[in-house]
Formats: sequence, structure tokens, C-alpha cells
Amino acid sequence: MFNVEAIRADFPILHQEINGHPLVYFDNAATTQKPQSVIDAISHYYAHDNANVHRGVHTLSHRATDACEKVRDQVKAFINAPTRESVIFTQGTTDSVNLVMQSWASYHIRAGENILLSEPEHHSNLVPWQMLAERVGAQIRTLPLLPSGELDLSLLDTLIDDKTRLVAVQHMSNVLGTIHDIAQIIAAAHRVGARVLVDAAQSIPHLATDVQALDIDFLVFSAHKMLGPTGIGVLYARPDILEQMPPYRGGGAMIKEVWMDRHTWGDLPFRFEAGTPHMAGIVGLGAAITYLQNLGLDAVLAHEQMLLRYALEKLKSIEGLDLYGSEANPLNRGGIISFNLQGIHAQDVGEIMDQQGIAVRTGHHCCQPLMRYYQVSTMARASFYIYNTHAEVDAFVAALQRTQRLLTRRQARQHAKQQA
Repeated sequence: MFNVEAIRADFPILHQEINGHPLVYFDNAATTQKPQSVIDAISHYYAHDNANVHRGVHTLSHRATDACEKVRDQVKAFINAPTRESVIFTQGTTDSVNLVMQSWASYHIRAGENILLSEPEHHSNLVPWQMLAERVGAQIRTLPLLPSGELDLSLLDTLIDDKTRLVAVQHMSNVLGTIHDIAQIIAAAHRVGARVLVDAAQSIPHLATDVQALDIDFLVFSAHKMLGPTGIGVLYARPDILEQMPPYRGGGAMIKEVWMDRHTWGDLPFRFEAGTPHMAGIVGLGAAITYLQNLGLDAVLAHEQMLLRYALEKLKSIEGLDLYGSEANPLNRGGIISFNLQGIHAQDVGEIMDQQGIAVRTGHHCCQPLMRYYQVSTMARASFYIYNTHAEVDAFVAALQRTQRLLTRRQARQHAKQQA
């Protein structure tokens, strides 16, 4: 049974007041909070096992190495990777995307060829491909968005052709919460021999992901969005592709032999993990995976979608509220609601909500092309996770109503002063 109160007891940060109000943390799409088990795992590593990995013959080094490599096996099982060597530890999703850009795409994409991206992509899965396209003379193509907040998959066979070398697409929108049909996108790309990179930063904390069943070429995600620490992420790549990719960082650990005038690469996966890794972060990632697996990802998504449906119904009471994304099919969405109060800047909304203890995100959410699609510069965003409750949704809606009243009165006073 999904016991939210028991889950909340595992998260020490939640038990505090912000500006005299109980904290309601609705910024989970930006980063999630950490359960005590993750905090303890990191603390235990530093207190008992801290040493550099893969190099020492002493006991602490063996312990640290075993702890980190155990997590590699956890990740392999978590995403059903075919081999442990196909799991690369990185600094996060952005680092993983750039690794693929530098070590695969820069060797396989040429002038006159094209890369297909989607309109709601996060900048981390947009800017690196723009940089590459500008450098090599490739074309960026865009899979557009429908008014429903879903991608227009009817255009796949038009946009993907024999010049398409890569399709890079998010699995879940960090603004709209839309869960995209990546299986259909992958199939269309593979029909012409194109590779597919799936940005799973938003989806991996909520959806069971099987890279073999989906036939994914590259999968990227971050630990901090799935209860783990910052500064650690994962790149999965199909072993046959990874074997042909050169490293994009040189240094210790990624080599086999070094002479003054040459070197040979190390074996997979270490050739892509130059330097001292974020060992404590890796350990924390492992603890986060264990926590999520104990809950069950199906239960996680069901809880979030229940909160989503409840919140959407409650928000109907607020006039002048613009919601973005599909309301018709909440089962095709994660627990994300992006919105604006008409005539009020999202930044002001976020600040007044914070005064009431409600943490929401404001800004363009690293999705400026999507903002232009909706003809706005900013949005406010509430995003739910495993420890959020119906009572918090009620507090959020009430705070949003108070915020609207307060800012509307403030604007009226300012207007009256200007007219005087």
C-alpha cells in the first residue's frame, strides 16, 4: 500500500516551516528531496569507506570500488540494460547529452544531414545539437507540438528521411508533463537507420523504463530528479555503438597504457569516466534506486496522476487561470501543472506563494521555444512527487487564490496612483 504519511516521515527537509507556514514543496520537476536512507548512504560512505576507486589495493579502496560498481549493476537492472559496461556514470543529464554529441554525433553527422528534435525540448537536449549543427553544417528539424500538448506524430515520416542521423527527444515534458509516445518515434527513426537519444530526466523518476524493449540507442538521466544527489547522472548507450565511440575526456582511469607520445584506451565503461568519479554521488544514486524500487514505479505514477486529477479539478474554481498542456487526458501526463494568472507576472506569483510556504517554479523552465509557442515569456509550475498530499494541493489552491486577490488589488492601487 502507498502510505504517503510513512513516506513523508522519511524526508527530514519536509518537516519545517517557511515564512511561518508548513512547507509545501511543489518544485519536484527541478529537483526532488532526499530520503533519510539516501542521506545516510552518502554519510556512511564518507564516514567509513571513502577512498579512490579502481586503483588502490587497500581495504578502503576495495570497499569504495565495490560500492560504486554495485550501483552500476543496480542501474543495469533498473533500466534493463543488456550489459553493465553500457552504463556510464556522468555529471548529469546535460553532461550525458554532451558526451553523446562529442563522442558519437560529431563523428557521424555531416553537412547536409539532419537532426530531429521536438518543440518542447529542454535546452539541455537542444543547445548541444544546435552547436553541433552549426559546426558541421547539419540541419535542425523540429517535431511540432499540438494544442493538446502532445507531439504531432503524424509528421514523423515527413520529417524523418534518409538524411536523418539522430532523433533526440524527451520522454516527458518538464513543462507540460506530457508523456510522449517514444516507441513510435524510435520505430520511425530506426526505419531509416537513424539513432535515437531519449532524455529521461523527467520520466525516469516516475516511469519504468526498459531500454531493450523500447530499442533505445542512448538514454540519459540525472540522480537528483529521482531522490538522489546532485552532480551524478547516467548515460546508457547500446554496447555496439559504445564500443565504436572514442572518449571525449582524457586523463586518469580512461586509459590502458600511456607513453610520452601515445596512449591506448581503457575498457568499457571506464574509458568514458576520466578522473576521480563522484563516488558518494554514485552511492547515493544506488540508495535512491532502492527506495523507488521498494515503492514500485507503477504506484509512484498512480499517486502523482491521482494528485494531478485532483488538482486540475480544484483549479477550475479560479477564474483567469491559464493552464498549459492536455487536461483531457491526465493519464498521459506526469504530475506537472504549468499555469499563469492572467495579467500577473509568474515571478510575482512565485514570490507571493513562497510567502505562504508554497514552493513552485517560475520562469521559462529552460524551454524558451515552448514559451514562444504559447506566446508567453514565463510560466509558474507546480510539480508533484511521492511525498505530496491532497491536503498540500488544497493549500496550494487556497494560496493561489489569495495570491491572485493580493496582486490584483496591488495592481489596482498602482493603476490608481498613475491616474491621479
